[in-house]
Amino acid sequence: MKPAPFEYHVPDSIEQALDLMSQHADDAKILAGGQSLVPAMNFRIAQPSMLIDLNRIAELNYIREDGNVIRVGAMTRERQVEFDKSIEKRTPLLHEAAPNIAHPQIRNRGTIGGSIVNADPAAELPVLMLALDARLKAQKTSGERWIDAKDFFIGMFTTALEPDEILVEIELPFMAPRTGWSFMEVAPRAGDYALMGVAAQVTLDVKGVCNNAKLVYLNAGDGPVDAKDAAQSLVGEKLDDKRIESAASIASEKDITPYGNIHASPEFQKHLANVLTRKTLKQAIQRAGENQ
Repeated sequence: MKPAPFEYHVPDSIEQALDLMSQHADDAKILAGGQSLVPAMNFRIAQPSMLIDLNRIAELNYIREDGNVIRVGAMTRERQVEFDKSIEKRTPLLHEAAPNIAHPQIRNRGTIGGSIVNADPAAELPVLMLALDARLKAQKTSGERWIDAKDFFIGMFTTALEPDEILVEIELPFMAPRTGWSFMEVAPRAGDYALMGVAAQVTLDVKGVCNNAKLVYLNAGDGPVDAKDAAQSLVGEKLDDKRIESAASIASEKDITPYGNIHASPEFQKHLANVLTRKTLKQAIQRAGENQ
């Protein structure tokens, strides 16, 4: 298949891109890495009349520490995120999960902002944004605003971005002391979409009691699923095997609603979620004890 006809614009600055979006928001699509959009256009699932290519805008490609957060430009390649030393040190959950994103060839072109805006329920980066309590900066010609990750993803392939807005930056807080992390997923083959996956973070006090927890799942609903009930069941408790098994049951039976697919039934996906939750929590708890 070939895409339907479209106009193609390559702005040299974010101001030019925003101006084009303000004029053509209802008809235009942003081209970042193109790893999702281009195949969709080739199959004519997406038929924008205009593409606005951001690849010449160097100001949107960066990773830098700023106080107690890391700022990542929306056009930063996933491969850069995977190997960045600040990401590895300050947000190790993202560092651990990045190699699970598709294949190296795709990560070489795919951008962190493009994947987040695409909001695929089976994608890793939206899940990680929720797990890391990220903030996302949206910009348009009339100004900018920050959106918390918990408010950004509102449905399947749908975000809180307005039609004329562009995602320009991701803000990631440094991981807190005594916090452990883990990311695991199950896929038919390496690089395939995962049947189920979970990102876990656990923060312990000096006595080993949990004072904060996050459990976020991919391919478990309309978007990234924040298992709030399961995570809350861990807070204020010492996390022994019984407590971990209880949280895994809450997450897999109450918090998530997988739809199933040709590779796995909803029941099997729930089983995977239960198993992965127990494994990620145990690893996160161990790491929390080591991360003084």
